[in-house]
Amino acid sequence: MKIVVVIGHQRRGSFCHAIAATAVEQLAEDGHDIVFHDLYAERFDPILTQEEIDANEPGCAVVRGHIRELLACDGIVIIHPNWWGQPPAILKGWIDRVFRQGAIYRFTESGPVGELAGKTALVLTTSNTPRDVELSAYGDPLENLWKNCIFALCGISGERFCRRNFESIVMSMPQQRQAWLDEVRRLVRTSFPTP
Repeated sequence: MKIVVVIGHQRRGSFCHAIAATAVEQLAEDGHDIVFHDLYAERFDPILTQEEIDANEPGCAVVRGHIRELLACDGIVIIHPNWWGQPPAILKGWIDRVFRQGAIYRFTESGPVGELAGKTALVLTTSNTPRDVELSAYGDPLENLWKNCIFALCGISGERFCRRNFESIVMSMPQQRQAWLDEVRRLVRTSFPTP
């Protein structure tokens, strides 16, 4: 399988980077082809211009490349922290520019059609808010964003979508973090079975 892995976290050495490294390592061990993007390291430009919106296809070769990779892959892994109930701006800009109408989804007379149908998405997020507080105070906006607003519209839903949030990072101990990384391995193996 070809799997696209995207991380949106600015600090190397973060737990998000540990998650990404673990996911990539497990995918490689299982024989998958991996396309890896660290948006900060690559200095991905998150700004969607009106000119790009109006164009039939993006003029930026980098964006066109990301679109081709998503359309050609079998699965997608997204890793990022929860910032104010949202992905960091660089990842939101990646969504704005790459999950493009007419490329990743399109509208028809019968409604939207997602071009990612048949693929699998695994979203791994981190936060400092305890789970019970997150659910009672905010209702888990990241789950709604990735599951319903993005991936369902683009054709990935049901068993082909999985999100796991790891919390509270700031209060976690090394043993807990290792257990979480072990869980990342299990999630990767479950989402993307060995060919």
